[in-house]
Amino acid sequence: MTAETAVVVPSLVLLLAMLLWGVLAGAAQLRCIDAARVAARTAARGDADAVAKAAVVAPPGATIQVLAGGDTVSVLVEAKCLGVGRLASALSVTVSATAVAAREDRIGREVE
Repeated sequence: MTAETAVVVPSLVLLLAMLLWGVLAGAAQLRCIDAARVAARTAARGDADAVAKAAVVAPPGATIQVLAGGDTVSVLVEAKCLGVGRLASALSVTVSATAVAAREDRIGREVE
């Protein structure tokens, strides 16, 4: 019984750590999605503080790019999600999200 326990317990701890890392990466992805949506809506209204509002929602260390073109505003949010413990650098993954919104100051205008 002791030999089996010596093999099973470390395996369960490793499995738990990997599951925890997966949940944290999923949460970071959802925060990127929310931040991109917030920034796109804010920039589409013409507010200058779109990046600041998105930074509140985004994961720590995320990069936010707002690209205004033609009739739309596109926002890209990227963040690095590190692994757990000593495997942090080996298991790191970059999560990102993009959102596009129609510029409200151009709605209803005729194309010249």
